[in-house]
Amino acid sequence: MSKPLLLTLHRWITLVFALPLLAIIATGLILSFEPLVQVTSIYGPAIDTGHVVELLKRHDPDGKARGLSINAASQRMTLQGAGAPAIDLATGEPAAAGASLADLFLWARFTHERLLGQAWLVTSSTIAMVFLMLLGLLMGLPRLRNTLSGWHKGTAWFALPLILLSPLTGLCLAFGLTFQSGVAPAGGRPVALPDAVRMVAGAHDLTHVISIGARGGRMMARIYEGGELRAFAISASGITPLPRNWPRLIHEGNWSALIASPLNVITSIALLTLLSTGLLIWARRKLRKPRRRADRQPAMVEAA
Repeated sequence: MSKPLLLTLHRWITLVFALPLLAIIATGLILSFEPLVQVTSIYGPAIDTGHVVELLKRHDPDGKARGLSINAASQRMTLQGAGAPAIDLATGEPAAAGASLADLFLWARFTHERLLGQAWLVTSSTIAMVFLMLLGLLMGLPRLRNTLSGWHKGTAWFALPLILLSPLTGLCLAFGLTFQSGVAPAGGRPVALPDAVRMVAGAHDLTHVISIGARGGRMMARIYEGGELRAFAISASGITPLPRNWPRLIHEGNWSALIASPLNVITSIALLTLLSTGLLIWARRKLRKPRRRADRQPAMVEAA
């Protein structure tokens, strides 16, 4: 396949998927900071288990909550699916309303995973991103120059492992590929949320807990251990660590918040640079053509 044809395909795929890719990359940049925010939030005052269970029963007497999330730094607890506001752990009352980082991350995650409510749009745009990178590779090594095109090609080649790993792990999540090295334990008898909180608190510090709740037909907890966000299954027999889902850990930057989160920020900035410079290169070429034709006309008149 000739280089001009590869360049044409590269350009048109970019133009068709420019807006979805912009939304996905921008929300990915926001989510890149989430592991850092979460790992800093676990260093808060100690959280009393009995107090959490009492608040859970008070604010969710009918047991409608699917789960809860805890922010030790801000001393807040949020019930999932109960329709209740965030709870101030210090006072036991509903927390003051207002936008928070948690709300921003929640919006960014929904948009990142279901753009305009359509998961297929995210998946197809991610596949297009991989094709763009493969076409760029087929066009060969770049000549590095201090130009818009030089920065575009240089960013693509120097950041290639990061920018290629991000969409590939995203596609693994979309298609359910986990590459888990072990077998997940059986679900067992369902555990009520208050009992799950007591069981988790018996083995882990509640300040390190990000969430406890029903997920995938089982009760699960997500807990930070040594900077890594681990998933645990909760059943009547106890708490069992789940096999690591490496595509998710890599894509979300949860394998090591202090290392992976900055890497994901760099990846998102590189992808934004590639998308913006690619569109600018196309726009400049489109604007140059009319000028060239306009410059030719006076020369043709003089020659005549």
